[in-house]
Amino acid sequence: MHTKLFTVQASLLLVLLCIKRELLCSHDDYLFKLLLIGDSGVGKSCLLLRFAVIIFYSLLSLKESYNNVKQWLQEIDRYASENVNKLLVGNKCDLTTKKVVDYTTAKEFADSLAIPFLETSAKNATNVEQAFMTMAAEIKKRMGPGATSGGDKPNLKIESTPVRQSGGGCC
Repeated sequence: MHTKLFTVQASLLLVLLCIKRELLCSHDDYLFKLLLIGDSGVGKSCLLLRFAVIIFYSLLSLKESYNNVKQWLQEIDRYASENVNKLLVGNKCDLTTKKVVDYTTAKEFADSLAIPFLETSAKNATNVEQAFMTMAAEIKKRMGPGATSGGDKPNLKIESTPVRQSGGGCC
């Protein structure tokens, strides 16, 4: 397998962060929608690799997708920050009759690496919001009090709001 196969060549990345920030005198809600756009190789992925990585695989593909997770993790260890948060996500859980990657197998693998695991369906939105909320909670835990030496940090609360379902789908 060539390393280039696992290199991110995207020219467009979208990141959504919803954080409620409590300050000393006031309570302000912030919704961060970040769109990272630029040519390949300018550093968009490197920027994100300093905070979090969600590793996706298809629940329908043992050989071509799930088995590549170990290679992706090696790439993350090689190029990402040492303490980057990771989340393993098996997608297409709505297609239960075609599923070839067992939940228990993937969960035990994730547990052995001490990273959270979820099964999702991008098609019907099963656990999609939960995946991002899990990642946000893990980042909050890492960045929370006592995580680094330094000055005072504001207290962060992560809250979830329901996502409106549209008639169409991405998959």
